[in-house]
Amino acid sequence: MAGAPPSYCFVAFPPRAKDGLVVFGKNSARPRDEVQEVVYFSAADHEPESKVECTYISIDQVPRTHAIVISRPAWLWGAEMGANEHGVCIANEAVNAREPAAETEALLGMDLVRLGLERGTTAKEALDVIVSLLEEHGQGGNYYEDANSCHSFQSAYLLVDRDEAWVLETVGKYWAAEKITERSEWVLVNNVPQLYPRYPSLSFSESITVQTMIDILRDKASGVCIDSESFLTTASIVSVLPQNRSSPCIHYFTGTPDPSRSIFKPFIFVDDVKLVPKAQSPCFGDDDPAKKEPRFQEKPDRRHELYKAHEWARAVIESDQEQGRVLKKTMMELEKQGLEAMEEILSSPEPPDPAEVGDLFYDCVDTEIKFFK
Repeated sequence: MAGAPPSYCFVAFPPRAKDGLVVFGKNSARPRDEVQEVVYFSAADHEPESKVECTYISIDQVPRTHAIVISRPAWLWGAEMGANEHGVCIANEAVNAREPAAETEALLGMDLVRLGLERGTTAKEALDVIVSLLEEHGQGGNYYEDANSCHSFQSAYLLVDRDEAWVLETVGKYWAAEKITERSEWVLVNNVPQLYPRYPSLSFSESITVQTMIDILRDKASGVCIDSESFLTTASIVSVLPQNRSSPCIHYFTGTPDPSRSIFKPFIFVDDVKLVPKAQSPCFGDDDPAKKEPRFQEKPDRRHELYKAHEWARAVIESDQEQGRVLKKTMMELEKQGLEAMEEILSSPEPPDPAEVGDLFYDCVDTEIKFFK
């Protein structure tokens, strides 16, 4: 398999971001046949001295974990990207460094994303969680569901909340962090935080909005949206974090490959979020080849219902030019309706009714699948 391409991460702050919003986005560049699922976990209390089983190792659990929503490769425990109930967003990127990454199984960078979200109420708190666990347990193991070769990487992170962002770089148990204080737009590329105007093919003279970020993530000409022989942007996220704390954070997930052919669907944290099994992969329990040693001796079908429906849509777009054009137009109309509804929520002086948004992501996924059928 060819070397992994970068997974681009972005954040824009006011005044470059519109209407007092912090806008966060990430594309997940992974092996092109890998399935990602979108999963919600409610806040939970845990027994003293209990353990949490991560992808390869178990570590001490904390007394309470926050509610999170994550996009993750379906075979592992952690997350490529996600958010928590406190408005913290984290994205991970694999980094090829001069120091070889450990093949010995430890915490994956993606495990640390989830652990940071579960345990941090701010971006800085989440960073402190990650580096503490990194120093204690280290990082290592196969980042791909591949029995033939171990693909191990160092990890970098973009951690964002309503007020600030941090870039965290790690090599083994060592780390360095930089606070992003510029009120501008930043992109994390190959672990280097850089001002967005550095990329002329991605330049936008207008304020950064949700739609702008979605357009950026769909940009194949710049290389932000990966579509190669071995790798594909297998899932994407855009989050809107209002600096006005009376407004809810809104997180848009695709849950499907190639954002240029996917619908970004909104999620809002409330007390009673309706679970979305149609965006979750089958569970194989202890029989999962990823949990048994030697690992990955088989590769089960991890496609969820949304993924299967989207496969049909991609096939139509690729095989029938006219029908594909009509299909994409209708998909974008569905997305536009969702974006407009969320703009109304953000502009309203009243908080949204939890009963109306608790099944928001569920309804969007259900509508998308029914449309494809």
